[in-house]
Amino acid sequence: MFEKSTWIQLPRNVLVGHDVLSELGDAVNELHLAGDPLIVTSPTPNRLAGDRVRKQFTDAETVIVERASFQSVESVIAAAERDGAGFLIALGGGKPIDIAKMAADRLGIGFVSVPTVASHDGIVSGRSSIPEGDTRHSVAADPPLAVVADTEIMAKAPWELTTAGCADIISNYTAVKDWRLAHRLKNIEYSEYAGALSEMTAEMLVDNADSIKKGLEESSWIVVKALVSSGVAMSIAGSSRPASGAEHLFSHQLDRIAPEPALHGHQVGVGSIITEYLHSGTDGQWSAIQNALRSIEAPTTAAQLGIPPETIIEALTTAHEIRDRYTILGNGVNEEAAIEAATVTGVID
Repeated sequence: MFEKSTWIQLPRNVLVGHDVLSELGDAVNELHLAGDPLIVTSPTPNRLAGDRVRKQFTDAETVIVERASFQSVESVIAAAERDGAGFLIALGGGKPIDIAKMAADRLGIGFVSVPTVASHDGIVSGRSSIPEGDTRHSVAADPPLAVVADTEIMAKAPWELTTAGCADIISNYTAVKDWRLAHRLKNIEYSEYAGALSEMTAEMLVDNADSIKKGLEESSWIVVKALVSSGVAMSIAGSSRPASGAEHLFSHQLDRIAPEPALHGHQVGVGSIITEYLHSGTDGQWSAIQNALRSIEAPTTAAQLGIPPETIIEALTTAHEIRDRYTILGNGVNEEAAIEAATVTGVID
């Protein structure tokens, strides 16, 4: 008797393109939400677009968060309860969106994602990432009810944040390989649809890397579409597996041990070069990943990340301890193998 079932939660409205921020109010009205919104943002996006968002709602309060933390989540929850907010609007980058996502889940209300920078695939996904001390917690939450991504605004964001978003998407390539490996060796449930969608998204950025240029709104269009696609893949899978494998464990470990960690997307990009080599050796696609990252001016070496070579090796040999997720790292890569992988791929000299 067949008893398998699944529940996929996806945004109801997704608006991407030039000046779509002016359509935010219409997109929200179509959701038929009760009550007024609480806008969750940080200083820079509030300065850039806060007034444009507020003028589309009759009575919208704003809470400004300085950093991503559980304390910030509690502050947003308290503000929403005090103001009787019916839903949240997350305006900005990773900080406001992750905080609003977790707060909305705790409050049992919906939220609308309004990214101002194409730096991560959390703009659509049902997972929130919050740092605490030297660790980072990935917490399941509902995906946004709607996404309004204005490419005109996003094209003006610092270029390194956009390249970090690109690298994060490109790393889906090795994340899916790890997912398939875990399915074969550990019988981890695998979704062909989510895996294919995530892999196609990574390949789209690799194939279009030459078209992604600083200051071009068309580039933001390509990147945002890929970020939306990656977030949808995670929602279909019901986990972060389509976009998070050994390269993410490597990045999380660098966050813990590096003297000055680099941007998350840049770290997973470099991690993807190395883990692709571990998967397929010299015949693998690691050089294609490397060339795509170079084309968009994202780091491909430890020196470009600003992280010492010995820290890269330490992260590779200990990243499997981060969480109970089977990847190509298995139960640990020894130091000799880590040095070889990082050296052959040119990540370290």
